[in-house]
Amino acid sequence: MTEAAAGSDMSIGLGLSFAVLAVVGAVGMLVAYHDQIVAGWSFALAMTAGVLSIAGIHLYGHRNA
Repeated sequence: MTEAAAGSDMSIGLGLSFAVLAVVGAVGMLVAYHDQIVAGWSFALAMTAGVLSIAGIHLYGHRNA
């Protein structure tokens, strides 16, 4: 009888979901270039989602082995 650990796709799911959120923030910057407040918040969304995307990949990446 062999024992095998089932891997999780949590790192891929978190990475992709936050990457989509980062793209939404980047598109928000592109669309709202005339309004600095909206563009600033869109930039903040894009940067925060990008950081969380990488963090999610690193936090759950070691469990995929």
